[in-house]
Amino acid sequence: MLLLVLLLVPLVGAALVAPIKEQTTAKWVAVAVSVVELALVVITWFAYSVPAAQNGARFQLEFAVDWIPAFGTRFALGIDGFALVMLAITAVLVPIVMAFSWAEKLPEGRTQSGFYALVLATQGLLVGVFAATDVFLFYVFFEAMLVPMYFLIGRFGGPRRQYAAVKFFLYSLLGGLIMLASVIGLFVVSGRELGQGTFTWVELQTMAASLPESTQIWLFLGFFVAFAIKAPLVPFHTWLPDAGAEAPVGAGVLLVGILDKVGTFGFLRYCLPLFPLASQKLAPLVLTLAVIGILYGGLLAVGQTDMKRFVAYTSIAHFGFIALGIFAFSTQAFSGSVLYMVNHGVSTGMLFIVVGLVIARGGSRLVGDYGGVHKVAPLLAGAFLVAGLSSLALPGTNSFVSEFLVLLGSFPRQPVYTILATVGIIIAALYVLWMYQRTMQGPLRGSAVLAALGGGRGDGPGTMIDPAVAAERGATGFPDLSKREIGVLTPLIVLILVLGFFPGPVLDVINPTAAATMTEVGLADPVGGVSR
Repeated sequence: MLLLVLLLVPLVGAALVAPIKEQTTAKWVAVAVSVVELALVVITWFAYSVPAAQNGARFQLEFAVDWIPAFGTRFALGIDGFALVMLAITAVLVPIVMAFSWAEKLPEGRTQSGFYALVLATQGLLVGVFAATDVFLFYVFFEAMLVPMYFLIGRFGGPRRQYAAVKFFLYSLLGGLIMLASVIGLFVVSGRELGQGTFTWVELQTMAASLPESTQIWLFLGFFVAFAIKAPLVPFHTWLPDAGAEAPVGAGVLLVGILDKVGTFGFLRYCLPLFPLASQKLAPLVLTLAVIGILYGGLLAVGQTDMKRFVAYTSIAHFGFIALGIFAFSTQAFSGSVLYMVNHGVSTGMLFIVVGLVIARGGSRLVGDYGGVHKVAPLLAGAFLVAGLSSLALPGTNSFVSEFLVLLGSFPRQPVYTILATVGIIIAALYVLWMYQRTMQGPLRGSAVLAALGGGRGDGPGTMIDPAVAAERGATGFPDLSKREIGVLTPLIVLILVLGFFPGPVLDVINPTAAATMTEVGLADPVGGVSR
């Protein structure tokens, strides 16, 4: 029953929080629910048996009841190593999002209870997405999770929130409807192959190798389009910069830190094991899109003038590396991609939060409105640097390990694509360090900083103020990190360093499922082992 409880706790919590009128009480109740969920995920982590996974137990902690017997659907939950680490990063980020959003100013007429309830609802539906072992149930959760995120963007976001929310919803809904056609097709094909239609993942996987390649390709494409939109891969990415820019910071962290991973998780859970021949046949196409995403996303990140759109484009580049590892077909690359999904949630989530803290102080998202922030807010500038160095995969940070595993595991089978992808490492260093230099370093400048410090608006010499005066005013005009903000960022910094030096415990959970996925694809491992 543990997975069912994991699913229900945030959903019940959302129902309890939404009607509470006293906003401080609503926030405390929501945080308490998220902490309980985190504790349950910790219990789940220790209940998961790595030796059992190594011995062939594909799913653990399973729960299943008949749901719609006439359609062969079951309310079936279970986790493997991939699902477990995604549940873990979700449980870690949600309380951090809530703590960050504690004092966030919301649009007029919106309540904190509504915001926190939607965050909890999103978390509960994400648990369903990662834990579902019935394909139709997965589809239901996949579509349902769009609803709370739509309202988070559309009701609590920036000036163009309605446009961004509708664009996000329509893109995702279109992908989901295309996937529904493949889900139905899979049920029909299973009836022919197995004698009775089924949506159960394990039963569908047993017939995967016997399906004709042409059938697999059509079914694969339906799932692939939905997951490519969600990931997002170029050219299905255009909803993300708008949604990321207009979403409130807390919702943006969930969007780029967790929801995007549903796409790459879907590649590993559904596309590769259920359609192995199609995955191999279409791998060059996906790898081409992945490399284009790495280079294109990185170059666009360099030229961004909006800091929130900058974070969105860095995510597009990072997802190119994840997709590269998935379709390179090696256990090492699989493990690196899943670890990258976890690390991306940590590093990009922190980067989004730091950008949100800067915007909250200056009142502007434009890069040109900031400069020399380190002089008045050194802790904030330091946090920005840590998040940026993690994002560019500096050795010693969490992202380096996963990016290195992806490239190391991809090269034996896909050397050309891997070499092209390494150019993205150089571009990442360029866009992160240049952004840091423009906003945090140099003399105090930029209309947002100077206005906050009482020096007028504009970038001209007449608006510059004495550094000593700026330092005195910085505590109130452009303050450094508060105790609450330090508490929000500290767990993320700890994870960046711990996962950078000690990724073994997480890889121990991921590796058996990566090896099982490699077996399901039906290819020999070019590396000949897994990494720890």
